Amino acid sequence: MVTVRTVGYTGWKVVSVTKTDEFFMSYYQTRLFTLIIIALTILLIIFANQFVSYLIGNPIKKLDDSVKDLEFGKLDLNIYIGGSYEIQHLGRTIKSMVQQMHQLMDEIVIEQEKKRKSEFDALQSQINPHFLYNTLDSIVWMVESEQYEAATSMVTALANLFRISLNKGKNIITIREEIEHAQNYLYIQKLRYKNRFEVTFDIDPEIYDCCTIKLIVQPLIENAIYHGVEFMDGDGEITIKGYVKENDIYIDVTDNGLGMPEETVKYLLTDDTRIHKKGSGIGLSNVHQRIQLYFGKRYGLEIESELDEGTTVHIHLPQVFYDNRTIKEDEVRENE
Repeated sequence: MVTVRTVGYTGWKVVSVTKTDEFFMSYYQTRLFTLIIIALTILLIIFANQFVSYLIGNPIKKLDDSVKDLEFGKLDLNIYIGGSYEIQHLGRTIKSMVQQMHQLMDEIVIEQEKKRKSEFDALQSQINPHFLYNTLDSIVWMVESEQYEAATSMVTALANLFRISLNKGKNIITIREEIEHAQNYLYIQKLRYKNRFEVTFDIDPEIYDCCTIKLIVQPLIENAIYHGVEFMDGDGEITIKGYVKENDIYIDVTDNGLGMPEETVKYLLTDDTRIHKKGSGIGLSNVHQRIQLYFGKRYGLEIESELDEGTTVHIHLPQVFYDNRTIKEDEVRENE
């Protein structure tokens, strides 16, 4: 291959002569070099791809392994947090979720324990030895005095009292049954106290078929008797009123007894230990806590009282209708 170039201002010519074999040898070398570069580039891409896959995939695999037992209900997990920002964020989120599940489960356990304890306390109040002894003593006295009809009525009322208290282990009953339980209790107490107080029931028929937890009205009546009208000079009056207000149910227990100072009212729903207990010993705070455990914090008891003016306790419940075939305790909140 001959290449000729002319130098401009001298007119000289520069001639280059190259053998063809040498020329094609450089071409083959260049092509080989190019192929080598391409091969190295492919290897580098493969290596880089594997490296990036490892950086992304390995943390995800570790995270997956650390939460694999979660689907089987195992919560005692050591959640992996590593890798890129997104994977670390995902790991922290899952760890936070597991911690919240732990906390919720602990709260559920505590809540169930409170429920069982409050239910036991409420049931125990109905089997109080003093109340039972005094009632049976009154029945014996009636029999000895040949007041057979009154004794029979008291035995029937006592039997109905325990029937509703036990209620086959159910804690959710109708308001009709709760009011019937309160009426049986009041019937017994009126006979024992020789009608020293009058009782009035004013219940809206609309609420009879709604749900309530059992044993919430009777303890309020018991408190009205023992702490309200028992030591009055005149006749006592107790009124039980049930009605619907703003799509919720209210049951008021009012007495014209001695009343309480404002500082006493403040701790009635939070501290039973500061109150001298008579009768069954079940306190207002027990009723208040049981209502909130079943229906939520917005429900419970409200107390209004003035010295020498009497006391009114408001029971606040959701308006949920009772279905005898399908009602379950857990459904009460869902329906509410």
